[in-house]
Amino acid sequence: MSHKTAEDHLRSLDDGRRVFIDGERVEKVTEHPAFRNAARSVAGLYDFQKRPEQLEKMTFDAGGGRRVSRSWELPTSYDELVRRREALVSWAELHHGFMGRSPDHVASTISAMYMGVDVFEAHQGGRPDAVRDYYAHARDNDLYISYVIIDPQGDRSKATSAEGNADLAVAIVDEDAGGITVRGSKMLGTGAVLSNEILVTTLRPLKADEARYAFTAAVPLNLAGMSLLSRRSYEGAASSSFDYPLASRFDENDALLFFDDVKIPWDRIFVHRDPTCQLAQWHDTPAHAYQNYQAEIRLLVKLRFLVGLARKITETIGTYHFPQVRETLGELAGHVGMIEAFVHGMEAKGRHRGRYFLPDAGLVYAAQVQSQLLYPKIIHFLRELSGGGMLMLPSTVEDFAHPEIGPMIARTQYSPHLSSEERVKLFKLAWDAVGSEFASRHTQYEMFYSGPRTVTTGMAFRTFDWEQATGAVDTMLASYPTPDIAPAQPSAPVRRAG
Repeated sequence: MSHKTAEDHLRSLDDGRRVFIDGERVEKVTEHPAFRNAARSVAGLYDFQKRPEQLEKMTFDAGGGRRVSRSWELPTSYDELVRRREALVSWAELHHGFMGRSPDHVASTISAMYMGVDVFEAHQGGRPDAVRDYYAHARDNDLYISYVIIDPQGDRSKATSAEGNADLAVAIVDEDAGGITVRGSKMLGTGAVLSNEILVTTLRPLKADEARYAFTAAVPLNLAGMSLLSRRSYEGAASSSFDYPLASRFDENDALLFFDDVKIPWDRIFVHRDPTCQLAQWHDTPAHAYQNYQAEIRLLVKLRFLVGLARKITETIGTYHFPQVRETLGELAGHVGMIEAFVHGMEAKGRHRGRYFLPDAGLVYAAQVQSQLLYPKIIHFLRELSGGGMLMLPSTVEDFAHPEIGPMIARTQYSPHLSSEERVKLFKLAWDAVGSEFASRHTQYEMFYSGPRTVTTGMAFRTFDWEQATGAVDTMLASYPTPDIAPAQPSAPVRRAG
């Protein structure tokens, strides 16, 4: 029996990829202080799933006795969909939902494209054989794939091909019998530095004359001409795991990908110069809904963590029994329960697409509309419940060892339930979840990872059963009579004397 290990994943990242940060090229991702801990957090997912006690829950036989993550499993029934979700929850609990583009996210995308391969068959620019072959390759090797699906912002008032924008987005500039050559850039490569390969594509609609931008390809990150430009590393800035317990281990990083005449072989290309297929791959296949179903599962784990943190804070500072605090905690519990109900509802209301059983897309998008509003609200509640507790903390863990200030910390960081060290530890965790640079990025991420609010509400609008809703109104209107009143005759004009 063979399966991917943590060591396998770490070794795979040392492939000559061009990663840049802080004005220099990274020689080895797994050893660089900006990425090494996050790389090990990702690698740990693979060691977790191969533990004997987790193997059946977390993996399935992909053929020939090789077991891979259930994120690649194609559910054919409600029970299989639930079993897959339970595995994704266990993975998310290892990083408490803070790795938004963990390996199960784009695995969901690729799997759903495979389940909807008929869409690629129906379009001239679709390449269904490449989709089938790549799914098998990625599944059998249990690859960690990230994606870049958004163009650099540029001038959003203009089209992709407009002056000023035309050279920003990655586009086909040449092609031959060996494949296509592309040039330009893409964002947001969340997790790209830590992944094996990347799906390069476009999520938004393209016009008919923008065919050069309308391609989809899955490629290794070490192709000649490809560069990853990393944002600031919160892991690299973390002074210790005690002071920044989340940032120091779960900063999956974001990167802009720059393509300088990168040659992509035909067997890695799913869509070729076809704007209609480019859009259909997301919404006519289950891809968009299925990947966001995974995102809501991850978010549920994260919200449970944050609400648990809220209760721990109130217990630590002695406000837990205050009626107004319990009211707030109850509201937080209700919010988490709503997202949990959405996830279970997506499954219960799921349906078959051919032989595959998929979650209900309408509830996926309804959940996203709520989630975008909910995350900043929960962060606000945590700030209110914590008060100044997250601010008045020792500068670093080193303060405890100082002969003069150590005793002062012991006296001033008082809690009726925790030692001073434990109290500081809890509030350092709270700050890293709520107020640090890492935390701020997460608030922004949860508000926009699925697109601007107009996008998520638009998807909810398009997938809602309006016929049922308006039909109910029509039924009610038809259940009682409408007055049959003859139109009033126009009266003769009144003539006034004089």
